[in-house]
Amino acid sequence: MNDAKNTSSEGSAAGPFSPRPLTAAMANEVERLLSGRTRDIRLTGDLRGRFEERSWRQTSKVIRSWMTWVAFVDVLTLALNALLLPSDVALSMVAPACLLPPAAIATALIWRKPRAAAVLRASLLGGMCLILLSVTLVGVFAGGEFYERHLTIMLFVATSAITIFSVPLAWTIVIACYALSLYFILQWYNPLVEAGSVVAGTLFFSCGIIATVVARRTMNILAQKTFLLDCRDQRRNAELADANARLERLARTDPLTGIANRRWMMETLEGLWLSGRDTGVAAAMLMCDIDHFKALNDKLGHGEGDRCLVKVAGIIQSCVRADRDLVSRHGGEEFLIVLPDVDEEEAVAVATRIRESVEAAALPNPSSGVGPSVTLSVGVALKSVRDTDISLANLQHEADMALYRAKEAGRNQVSVFRRQHQAAPSAPIAARRQG
Repeated sequence: MNDAKNTSSEGSAAGPFSPRPLTAAMANEVERLLSGRTRDIRLTGDLRGRFEERSWRQTSKVIRSWMTWVAFVDVLTLALNALLLPSDVALSMVAPACLLPPAAIATALIWRKPRAAAVLRASLLGGMCLILLSVTLVGVFAGGEFYERHLTIMLFVATSAITIFSVPLAWTIVIACYALSLYFILQWYNPLVEAGSVVAGTLFFSCGIIATVVARRTMNILAQKTFLLDCRDQRRNAELADANARLERLARTDPLTGIANRRWMMETLEGLWLSGRDTGVAAAMLMCDIDHFKALNDKLGHGEGDRCLVKVAGIIQSCVRADRDLVSRHGGEEFLIVLPDVDEEEAVAVATRIRESVEAAALPNPSSGVGPSVTLSVGVALKSVRDTDISLANLQHEADMALYRAKEAGRNQVSVFRRQHQAAPSAPIAARRQG
């Protein structure tokens, strides 16, 4: 409904309000307007468009309701006049009265859906001109006491429209000026009223209509201020949500390696265990530990140790399924990996691929007792769908035990934990270190 948008399309002229994020420029404009005086608030550009989008539904509903009731009251009044007034007077009112319902209904139909601002403005102002003219001409055609009475009714109709139509101030002023001009001109030609009375009456009604226009302007400004406050709250809520999301990411992410931390991993696994408690879940848990990591820190320094952790974390992530497997830093140089829905062969293959990839990266560790580069020991624990009595803590303990056995056996290898009821494989599973 902004005059600057006369050529805008239906979709951009108005529509249901959607809380799209504010741009930085719009946010700065909101703060500038709210920091000044309320009476100086003027919405322009994108802010004006958003305000119209939000207020469209309510404004159009009010205008349609007003137009419908005015048409209904006009028809009802015409029927009552036919019953209560002399036939010649009633018949003189029919022609001008018939001008009102089509104008009101046409305006209501145009305001049923968003349109270009020029169309909305022309329909509303044109419809109001015809409605006020119809009310006035009913009195003029009837003559006598009805002449001035209907001029007063016309001003009342105009005042009610000015009061409740939440439209741009320029539109309101046009309606007010038209109503006062119509009153003055027709009263001037009223043979029953003297010129002085015409001027006095026009001044009297002008004061009332001007006060109504000023009140309408204040209501428009307050509506715009409410919109600006909502925009500011929306932006602050978005900033708060973003800050909370960042805090949540920090709470579940290891700050050094960028992968999940132990807390997030355990919370996630507990949820998975609870959800699969009745049906059972199949999973493999891999506990990985960098061999002789303390010696690396002592020899090359903690900076090199941190770089080693970051690179090993990246290698592990590249060896697992990004959309299903879970990887976390479990301790200083330990990493925990959970592989859902895999059997022993698949789990060992992943563990072996991780161990071999770390060794192939040839990260320096001159103080290692295994070789000149960084190596990894991996413990594997498995849970099938039949192992419904295996808890999360039990599976983690078994992975720890398997890792301990891999360390005891010489490091740089994969070891699988076996329960008593599990059969041994036909071929060795442990991937022994090269050489």
